[in-house]
Amino acid sequence: MSDTAGRAEETEETEATEESRRADADREGTVREGTVREGTVREGTVREGTVREGTVREGASPRERRARLRERRLAAHRSARRVLSRPASAASLRERLALLDGAGGLYDLDEPGDLYGDGVVEALEERTAALLGLEAAAFFPTGTMAQQVALRCWAGRTGSPVVALHALGHPEIHERHAFSQVSGLRPVHLSDAPRQPTAEEVRDLDEPFGTLMLELPLREAGFVLPDWEELTAVVEAARERDAVVHFDGARIWESTVRLGRPLEEIAGLADSVYVSFYKSLRGYGGAALAGPRTLVEEAKAWRHRYGGSVFQQFPTVLSALVGLEHELPRLPEYVARARLVAAGLREGFAAAGAPWARVHPEVPHTHEFQVWLAHDADAATEAAVRQTEETGVELFFRPWQPAGPGLAVTEVGVDAAGLEWTAEEVTEAVGAFCARLGGAAGGR
Repeated sequence: MSDTAGRAEETEETEATEESRRADADREGTVREGTVREGTVREGTVREGTVREGTVREGASPRERRARLRERRLAAHRSARRVLSRPASAASLRERLALLDGAGGLYDLDEPGDLYGDGVVEALEERTAALLGLEAAAFFPTGTMAQQVALRCWAGRTGSPVVALHALGHPEIHERHAFSQVSGLRPVHLSDAPRQPTAEEVRDLDEPFGTLMLELPLREAGFVLPDWEELTAVVEAARERDAVVHFDGARIWESTVRLGRPLEEIAGLADSVYVSFYKSLRGYGGAALAGPRTLVEEAKAWRHRYGGSVFQQFPTVLSALVGLEHELPRLPEYVARARLVAAGLREGFAAAGAPWARVHPEVPHTHEFQVWLAHDADAATEAAVRQTEETGVELFFRPWQPAGPGLAVTEVGVDAAGLEWTAEEVTEAVGAFCARLGGAAGGR
Protein backbone atom coordinates (compact mmCIF):
# COMPACT_ATOMS: atom_id res chain seq x y z
CA MET A 1 0.00 0.00 0.00
CA SER A 2 1.25 3.51 -0.78
CA ASP A 3 2.32 5.93 1.97
CA THR A 4 -0.69 8.10 1.21
CA ALA A 5 -3.09 5.19 1.57
CA GLY A 6 -1.39 4.03 4.74
CA ARG A 7 -1.69 7.41 6.41
CA ALA A 8 -5.29 7.65 5.26
CA GLU A 9 -6.29 4.52 7.13
CA GLU A 10 -6.39 6.54 10.35
CA THR A 11 -9.01 9.01 9.16
CA GLU A 12 -12.52 9.61 10.42
CA GLU A 13 -15.32 7.84 8.63
CA THR A 14 -17.58 10.62 7.37
CA GLU A 15 -17.29 13.83 5.40
CA ALA A 16 -20.50 15.58 6.42
CA THR A 17 -19.19 16.44 9.88
CA GLU A 18 -15.49 16.70 9.08
CA GLU A 19 -15.13 20.39 9.79
CA SER A 20 -16.29 20.13 13.40
CA ARG A 21 -14.36 16.92 14.04
CA ARG A 22 -11.07 18.23 12.69
CA ALA A 23 -10.94 20.89 15.38
CA ASP A 24 -10.41 18.06 17.87
CA ALA A 25 -8.43 15.64 15.74
CA ASP A 26 -4.74 14.99 16.33
CA ARG A 27 -4.18 12.49 13.58
CA GLU A 28 -4.99 12.57 9.89
CA GLY A 29 -3.37 12.24 6.51
CA THR A 30 -5.92 12.13 3.71
CA VAL A 31 -6.62 15.03 1.45
CA ARG A 32 -10.03 16.29 2.31
CA GLU A 33 -11.82 19.25 3.74
CA GLY A 34 -10.78 20.08 7.29
CA THR A 35 -8.22 17.30 7.63
CA VAL A 36 -5.20 17.84 9.86
CA ARG A 37 -2.25 15.67 10.75
CA GLU A 38 -0.68 14.88 14.05
CA GLY A 39 2.24 17.19 14.60
CA THR A 40 1.21 19.91 12.17
CA VAL A 41 0.98 23.43 13.52
CA ARG A 42 -1.01 24.87 10.72
CA GLU A 43 -3.98 26.51 12.26
CA GLY A 44 -2.25 29.26 14.16
CA THR A 45 0.68 30.14 11.94
CA VAL A 46 1.67 33.55 13.33
CA ARG A 47 4.04 35.58 11.22
CA GLU A 48 6.71 37.47 13.10
CA GLY A 49 5.77 41.09 13.54
CA THR A 50 2.17 40.48 12.56
CA VAL A 51 -0.54 41.52 14.98
CA ARG A 52 -3.98 40.80 13.68
CA GLU A 53 -7.32 39.50 14.84
CA GLY A 54 -7.23 35.74 15.01
CA THR A 55 -3.64 35.20 16.09
CA VAL A 56 -3.33 32.67 18.88
CA ARG A 57 -1.63 33.17 22.20
CA GLU A 58 2.00 32.30 22.62
CA GLY A 59 2.40 28.69 23.68
CA ALA A 60 -0.98 27.61 22.33
CA SER A 61 -1.36 23.89 21.73
CA PRO A 62 -1.63 22.46 18.20
CA ARG A 63 -5.31 21.77 18.90
CA GLU A 64 -5.93 25.40 19.83
CA ARG A 65 -4.06 26.57 16.76
CA ARG A 66 -6.09 24.28 14.52
CA ALA A 67 -9.35 25.43 16.07
CA ARG A 68 -8.44 29.08 15.65
CA LEU A 69 -7.45 28.73 11.99
CA ARG A 70 -10.66 26.89 11.31
CA GLU A 71 -12.59 29.80 12.84
CA ARG A 72 -10.64 32.27 10.72
CA ARG A 73 -11.13 30.20 7.58
CA LEU A 74 -14.89 29.84 8.03
CA ALA A 75 -15.32 33.52 8.95
CA ALA A 76 -13.34 34.60 5.90
CA HIS A 77 -15.32 32.25 3.67
CA ARG A 78 -18.67 33.55 4.91
CA SER A 79 -17.68 37.16 4.31
CA ALA A 80 -15.89 36.59 0.99
CA ARG A 81 -17.38 38.37 -1.99
CA ARG A 82 -15.96 35.87 -4.49
CA VAL A 83 -15.63 32.10 -4.03
CA LEU A 84 -15.50 29.05 -6.25
CA SER A 85 -17.97 27.11 -4.13
CA ARG A 86 -20.17 27.46 -1.07
CA PRO A 87 -19.84 24.11 0.76
CA ALA A 88 -22.88 23.16 2.78
CA SER A 89 -20.58 22.45 5.74
CA ALA A 90 -19.75 26.16 5.93
CA ALA A 91 -23.37 27.42 5.76
CA SER A 92 -25.32 28.74 8.73
CA LEU A 93 -28.34 26.93 10.13
CA ARG A 94 -30.58 29.63 8.69
CA GLU A 95 -29.10 29.14 5.24
CA ARG A 96 -29.49 25.38 5.49
CA LEU A 97 -33.11 25.63 6.62
CA ALA A 98 -33.85 27.92 3.68
CA LEU A 99 -33.06 24.98 1.41
CA LEU A 100 -36.55 23.65 2.13
CA ASP A 101 -38.39 26.83 1.13
CA GLY A 102 -39.40 25.34 -2.21
CA ALA A 103 -40.04 21.81 -1.00
CA GLY A 104 -43.80 22.30 -1.18
CA GLY A 105 -43.61 22.16 -4.94
CA LEU A 106 -41.97 18.73 -4.83
CA TYR A 107 -44.11 16.92 -2.25
CA ASP A 108 -47.49 17.62 -0.66
CA LEU A 109 -46.57 19.11 2.72
CA ASP A 110 -50.13 18.57 3.95
CA GLU A 111 -49.51 14.82 3.89
CA PRO A 112 -48.70 13.14 7.22
CA GLY A 113 -45.08 12.93 8.23
CA ASP A 114 -43.14 9.77 7.48
CA LEU A 115 -43.00 6.95 10.01
CA TYR A 116 -40.15 4.44 9.81
CA GLY A 117 -39.64 4.82 6.08
CA ASP A 118 -43.06 5.39 4.55
CA GLY A 119 -44.61 8.47 2.92
CA VAL A 120 -42.07 10.98 1.66
CA VAL A 121 -39.24 8.47 2.16
CA GLU A 122 -40.90 6.07 -0.26
CA ALA A 123 -41.39 8.94 -2.72
CA LEU A 124 -37.66 9.66 -2.66
CA GLU A 125 -36.85 5.97 -3.06
CA GLU A 126 -39.08 5.70 -6.12
CA ARG A 127 -37.60 8.80 -7.73
CA THR A 128 -34.05 7.63 -7.09
CA ALA A 129 -34.70 4.22 -8.63
CA ALA A 130 -36.28 5.85 -11.67
CA LEU A 131 -33.34 8.23 -12.17
CA LEU A 132 -30.90 5.32 -12.04
CA GLY A 133 -33.06 3.06 -14.19
CA LEU A 134 -33.12 0.36 -11.50
CA GLU A 135 -36.03 -1.60 -10.04
CA ALA A 136 -36.07 -0.23 -6.52
CA ALA A 137 -34.14 1.80 -3.95
CA ALA A 138 -33.90 1.97 -0.16
CA PHE A 139 -33.13 5.16 1.75
CA PHE A 140 -30.40 4.98 4.41
CA PRO A 141 -29.41 7.61 6.98
CA THR A 142 -25.72 7.20 6.06
CA GLY A 143 -23.68 5.93 3.17
CA THR A 144 -21.53 3.85 5.49
CA MET A 145 -24.60 1.84 6.48
CA ALA A 146 -25.80 1.54 2.89
CA GLN A 147 -22.40 0.22 1.76
CA GLN A 148 -22.22 -2.35 4.55
CA VAL A 149 -25.70 -3.64 3.86
CA ALA A 150 -25.14 -3.86 0.11
CA LEU A 151 -21.94 -5.86 0.48
CA ARG A 152 -23.41 -8.08 3.18
CA CYS A 153 -26.40 -8.92 1.02
CA TRP A 154 -24.22 -9.76 -1.96
CA ALA A 155 -21.92 -11.92 0.16
CA GLY A 156 -24.92 -13.99 1.21
CA ARG A 157 -26.06 -14.38 -2.37
CA THR A 158 -22.68 -15.16 -3.92
CA GLY A 159 -21.45 -17.32 -1.05
CA SER A 160 -18.21 -15.33 -0.92
CA PRO A 161 -17.23 -12.85 1.83
CA VAL A 162 -14.44 -11.39 -0.34
CA VAL A 163 -14.84 -7.88 -1.80
CA ALA A 164 -12.37 -6.64 -4.42
CA LEU A 165 -11.87 -2.88 -4.40
CA HIS A 166 -9.27 -0.15 -4.71
CA ALA A 167 -7.03 0.47 -1.70
CA LEU A 168 -8.05 4.15 -1.84
CA GLY A 169 -11.77 3.32 -1.92
CA HIS A 170 -14.16 4.99 0.47
CA PRO A 171 -14.71 1.94 2.71
CA GLU A 172 -10.95 1.58 3.24
CA ILE A 173 -10.30 5.28 3.90
CA HIS A 174 -13.44 6.84 5.37
CA GLU A 175 -15.52 4.06 6.92
CA ARG A 176 -13.08 2.62 9.48
CA HIS A 177 -13.18 -0.69 7.64
CA ALA A 178 -16.84 -1.05 8.55
CA PHE A 179 -17.75 -3.92 6.26
CA SER A 180 -14.91 -6.09 7.57
CA GLN A 181 -15.21 -5.08 11.21
CA VAL A 182 -19.00 -5.21 11.45
CA SER A 183 -20.05 -7.70 8.79
CA GLY A 184 -17.07 -10.03 8.75
CA LEU A 185 -16.35 -9.50 5.06
CA ARG A 186 -12.82 -9.45 3.70
CA PRO A 187 -11.39 -6.78 1.37
CA VAL A 188 -8.76 -7.53 -1.26
CA HIS A 189 -7.09 -4.65 -3.07
CA LEU A 190 -6.93 -4.42 -6.83
CA SER A 191 -4.43 -1.56 -6.77
CA ASP A 192 -3.18 1.31 -4.63
CA ALA A 193 -2.14 3.44 -7.62
CA PRO A 194 -3.90 6.85 -7.79
CA ARG A 195 -6.15 5.85 -10.71
CA GLN A 196 -9.11 3.63 -11.40
CA PRO A 197 -8.46 -0.15 -11.41
CA THR A 198 -8.04 -1.82 -14.80
CA ALA A 199 -9.70 -4.83 -16.38
CA GLU A 200 -6.35 -6.63 -16.30
CA GLU A 201 -6.09 -6.12 -12.55
CA VAL A 202 -9.56 -7.59 -12.09
CA ARG A 203 -8.75 -10.60 -14.26
CA ASP A 204 -5.33 -11.15 -12.69
CA LEU A 205 -6.29 -10.85 -9.02
CA ASP A 206 -4.73 -13.90 -7.42
CA GLU A 207 -7.71 -15.00 -5.32
CA PRO A 208 -11.43 -15.41 -5.90
CA PHE A 209 -13.93 -12.74 -4.89
CA GLY A 210 -17.68 -12.48 -4.89
CA THR A 211 -18.18 -8.74 -5.33
CA LEU A 212 -16.29 -6.08 -7.27
CA MET A 213 -16.74 -2.62 -5.76
CA LEU A 214 -15.94 0.42 -7.91
CA GLU A 215 -15.95 3.98 -6.58
CA LEU A 216 -17.14 6.41 -9.27
CA PRO A 217 -15.38 8.81 -9.15
CA LEU A 218 -12.41 7.72 -7.00
CA ARG A 219 -12.13 10.67 -4.66
CA GLU A 220 -8.73 10.07 -3.05
CA ALA A 221 -7.05 9.75 -6.45
CA GLY A 222 -8.36 13.16 -7.55
CA PHE A 223 -12.05 12.46 -8.29
CA VAL A 224 -10.96 10.37 -11.28
CA LEU A 225 -13.20 8.33 -13.55
CA PRO A 226 -12.46 5.76 -16.23
CA ASP A 227 -13.72 6.39 -19.73
CA TRP A 228 -16.74 4.42 -20.91
CA GLU A 229 -14.74 1.73 -22.66
CA GLU A 230 -12.51 1.23 -19.61
CA LEU A 231 -15.50 1.01 -17.29
CA THR A 232 -17.34 -1.54 -19.40
CA ALA A 233 -14.14 -3.59 -19.70
CA VAL A 234 -13.68 -3.67 -15.91
CA VAL A 235 -17.29 -4.73 -15.39
CA GLU A 236 -16.96 -7.44 -18.03
CA ALA A 237 -13.79 -8.72 -16.35
CA ALA A 238 -15.72 -9.12 -13.10
CA ARG A 239 -18.50 -10.98 -14.90
CA GLU A 240 -15.92 -13.35 -16.34
CA ARG A 241 -14.99 -14.20 -12.76
CA ASP A 242 -18.64 -14.78 -11.78
CA ALA A 243 -18.61 -11.75 -9.48
CA VAL A 244 -21.35 -9.20 -8.96
CA VAL A 245 -20.59 -5.51 -9.40
CA HIS A 246 -21.46 -2.80 -6.88
CA PHE A 247 -20.89 0.88 -7.62
CA ASP A 248 -19.91 3.16 -4.77
CA GLY A 249 -21.63 6.00 -6.59
CA ALA A 250 -21.73 8.64 -3.88
CA ARG A 251 -20.79 11.17 -6.57
CA ILE A 252 -21.98 9.23 -9.60
CA TRP A 253 -24.41 12.06 -10.35
CA GLU A 254 -21.63 14.15 -11.97
CA SER A 255 -20.02 11.27 -13.89
CA THR A 256 -22.18 11.68 -16.98
CA VAL A 257 -19.94 14.32 -18.58
CA ARG A 258 -16.76 12.23 -18.53
CA LEU A 259 -18.49 8.94 -19.34
CA GLY A 260 -20.71 10.45 -22.02
CA ARG A 261 -23.72 8.38 -21.01
CA PRO A 262 -26.96 9.08 -19.09
CA LEU A 263 -27.25 8.03 -15.46
CA GLU A 264 -29.46 5.04 -16.15
CA GLU A 265 -26.98 3.59 -18.65
CA ILE A 266 -24.07 4.04 -16.23
CA ALA A 267 -25.98 2.55 -13.29
CA GLY A 268 -27.24 -0.26 -15.52
CA LEU A 269 -23.73 -1.71 -15.73
CA ALA A 270 -23.82 -2.62 -12.03
CA ASP A 271 -25.88 -5.03 -9.98
CA SER A 272 -26.36 -2.37 -7.31
CA VAL A 273 -25.50 1.30 -6.81
CA TYR A 274 -25.12 3.44 -3.71
CA VAL A 275 -25.69 7.19 -4.05
CA SER A 276 -25.32 10.11 -1.65
CA PHE A 277 -27.75 12.98 -1.34
CA TYR A 278 -25.39 15.52 0.20
CA LYS A 279 -21.96 15.27 -1.42
CA SER A 280 -22.99 16.81 -4.73
CA LEU A 281 -26.68 17.50 -4.21
CA ARG A 282 -26.27 19.62 -1.03
CA GLY A 283 -28.90 17.73 0.97
CA TYR A 284 -28.80 17.47 4.74
CA GLY A 285 -27.48 13.91 4.53
CA GLY A 286 -28.75 10.49 3.61
CA ALA A 287 -28.05 7.88 0.96
CA ALA A 288 -29.80 5.25 -1.10
CA LEU A 289 -29.04 1.74 -2.26
CA ALA A 290 -30.60 0.86 -5.61
CA GLY A 291 -30.81 -2.42 -7.48
CA PRO A 292 -33.07 -5.43 -8.00
CA ARG A 293 -36.27 -5.31 -5.95
CA THR A 294 -35.43 -8.55 -4.12
CA LEU A 295 -32.06 -7.15 -3.05
CA VAL A 296 -33.61 -3.89 -1.90
CA GLU A 297 -36.23 -5.68 0.18
CA GLU A 298 -33.48 -7.69 1.86
CA ALA A 299 -31.49 -4.51 2.37
CA LYS A 300 -34.43 -2.91 4.17
CA ALA A 301 -34.49 -5.81 6.63
CA TRP A 302 -30.78 -5.28 7.31
CA ARG A 303 -31.36 -1.53 7.52
CA HIS A 304 -33.65 -2.20 10.45
CA ARG A 305 -31.11 -4.50 12.11
CA TYR A 306 -28.34 -1.95 11.70
CA GLY A 307 -30.42 0.77 13.35
CA GLY A 308 -31.30 2.63 10.19
CA SER A 309 -35.08 2.41 10.52
CA VAL A 310 -35.46 5.96 11.83
CA PHE A 311 -38.71 7.30 13.31
CA GLN A 312 -38.93 10.36 11.03
CA GLN A 313 -36.56 11.61 8.35
CA PHE A 314 -38.63 14.11 6.41
CA PRO A 315 -36.24 17.12 6.66
CA THR A 316 -33.36 15.13 5.21
CA VAL A 317 -35.55 13.45 2.61
CA LEU A 318 -37.11 16.74 1.50
CA SER A 319 -33.65 18.27 1.15
CA ALA A 320 -32.68 15.31 -1.05
CA LEU A 321 -35.71 15.90 -3.27
CA VAL A 322 -34.69 19.56 -3.57
CA GLY A 323 -31.18 18.50 -4.52
CA LEU A 324 -32.42 16.13 -7.20
CA GLU A 325 -34.68 18.86 -8.59
CA HIS A 326 -32.29 21.83 -8.53
CA GLU A 327 -28.67 20.67 -8.21
CA LEU A 328 -28.64 17.52 -10.31
CA PRO A 329 -29.48 19.31 -13.59
CA ARG A 330 -26.69 21.85 -12.96
CA LEU A 331 -23.84 19.40 -12.35
CA PRO A 332 -22.73 19.29 -16.01
CA GLU A 333 -22.46 23.08 -15.91
CA TYR A 334 -20.30 22.84 -12.78
CA VAL A 335 -18.02 20.31 -14.48
CA ALA A 336 -17.56 22.62 -17.47
CA ARG A 337 -16.71 25.56 -15.23
CA ALA A 338 -14.32 23.43 -13.18
CA ARG A 339 -12.37 22.72 -16.37
CA LEU A 340 -12.13 26.44 -17.08
CA VAL A 341 -10.99 27.07 -13.50
CA ALA A 342 -8.38 24.33 -13.80
CA ALA A 343 -6.98 25.99 -16.93
CA GLY A 344 -6.79 29.33 -15.13
CA LEU A 345 -5.00 27.72 -12.20
CA ARG A 346 -2.38 26.13 -14.44
CA GLU A 347 -1.72 29.40 -16.22
CA GLY A 348 -1.61 31.34 -12.97
CA PHE A 349 0.93 29.08 -11.32
CA ALA A 350 3.13 29.14 -14.40
CA ALA A 351 2.99 32.95 -14.53
CA ALA A 352 3.81 33.16 -10.82
CA GLY A 353 6.93 31.06 -11.23
CA ALA A 354 5.57 27.87 -9.70
CA PRO A 355 6.27 25.51 -12.60
CA TRP A 356 5.97 22.34 -10.54
CA ALA A 357 2.36 23.13 -9.55
CA ARG A 358 -0.06 20.55 -10.88
CA VAL A 359 -3.81 20.39 -11.42
CA HIS A 360 -4.93 16.76 -11.26
CA PRO A 361 -6.53 15.59 -13.42
CA GLU A 362 -5.25 18.25 -15.83
CA VAL A 363 -8.74 18.31 -17.34
CA PRO A 364 -11.02 17.54 -14.34
CA HIS A 365 -13.30 14.54 -14.68
CA THR A 366 -15.93 16.07 -12.36
CA HIS A 367 -16.50 19.48 -10.77
CA GLU A 368 -13.88 18.63 -8.12
CA PHE A 369 -10.15 18.04 -8.53
CA GLN A 370 -6.78 18.26 -6.78
CA VAL A 371 -4.07 20.94 -6.86
CA TRP A 372 -0.48 20.06 -5.94
CA LEU A 373 2.35 22.42 -4.95
CA ALA A 374 6.03 21.99 -4.14
CA HIS A 375 5.55 23.97 -0.96
CA ASP A 376 5.01 23.69 2.75
CA ALA A 377 1.38 22.81 3.46
CA ASP A 378 1.16 24.91 6.62
CA ALA A 379 2.29 28.05 4.83
CA ALA A 380 -0.03 27.36 1.89
CA THR A 381 -3.03 27.06 4.20
CA GLU A 382 -2.13 30.30 5.97
CA ALA A 383 -1.63 32.08 2.65
CA ALA A 384 -5.05 30.93 1.41
CA VAL A 385 -6.79 32.18 4.54
CA ARG A 386 -4.90 35.50 4.44
CA GLN A 387 -5.86 36.02 0.82
CA THR A 388 -9.53 35.61 1.64
CA GLU A 389 -9.32 37.82 4.73
CA GLU A 390 -7.43 40.60 2.98
CA THR A 391 -9.04 40.64 -0.47
CA GLY A 392 -12.47 39.06 -0.09
CA VAL A 393 -11.53 36.63 -2.87
CA GLU A 394 -11.28 32.97 -1.91
CA LEU A 395 -9.42 30.61 -4.21
CA PHE A 396 -8.76 27.68 -1.86
CA PHE A 397 -11.35 26.95 0.84
CA ARG A 398 -10.09 23.53 1.86
CA PRO A 399 -6.81 23.40 3.77
CA TRP A 400 -3.60 22.28 2.12
CA GLN A 401 -2.30 18.92 3.30
CA PRO A 402 1.23 17.50 3.48
CA ALA A 403 1.64 14.97 0.66
CA GLY A 404 5.32 14.15 0.98
CA PRO A 405 8.57 16.00 1.66
CA GLY A 406 8.05 19.55 0.47
CA LEU A 407 4.73 18.74 -1.18
CA ALA A 408 1.23 20.01 -0.46
CA VAL A 409 -2.13 19.12 -1.98
CA THR A 410 -5.67 20.42 -1.66
CA GLU A 411 -9.06 19.85 -3.27
CA VAL A 412 -10.95 22.44 -5.31
CA GLY A 413 -14.66 22.26 -6.06
CA VAL A 414 -16.84 24.45 -8.28
CA ASP A 415 -20.56 24.94 -7.80
CA ALA A 416 -23.10 27.68 -8.54
CA ALA A 417 -21.04 30.25 -6.64
CA GLY A 418 -18.15 29.80 -9.07
CA LEU A 419 -20.01 29.98 -12.37
CA GLU A 420 -19.17 33.64 -12.99
CA TRP A 421 -15.38 33.23 -12.71
CA THR A 422 -13.37 33.62 -15.89
CA ALA A 423 -10.04 31.90 -16.49
CA GLU A 424 -8.36 35.31 -16.36
CA GLU A 425 -9.83 36.05 -12.94
CA VAL A 426 -8.63 32.69 -11.66
CA THR A 427 -5.14 33.40 -12.99
CA GLU A 428 -5.09 36.77 -11.25
CA ALA A 429 -6.21 35.20 -7.97
CA VAL A 430 -3.42 32.61 -8.23
CA GLY A 431 -0.91 35.45 -8.48
CA ALA A 432 -2.29 37.01 -5.30
CA PHE A 433 -2.11 33.66 -3.53
CA CYS A 434 1.49 33.02 -4.60
CA ALA A 435 2.49 36.51 -3.50
CA ARG A 436 1.41 35.57 0.02
CA LEU A 437 3.33 32.31 -0.17
CA GLY A 438 6.60 34.23 -0.58
CA GLY A 439 9.74 33.33 -2.47
CA ALA A 440 9.35 29.56 -2.04
CA ALA A 441 6.33 29.41 -4.36
CA GLY A 442 8.42 28.29 -7.27
CA GLY A 443 9.61 25.02 -5.81
CA ARG A 444 11.60 23.29 -3.12
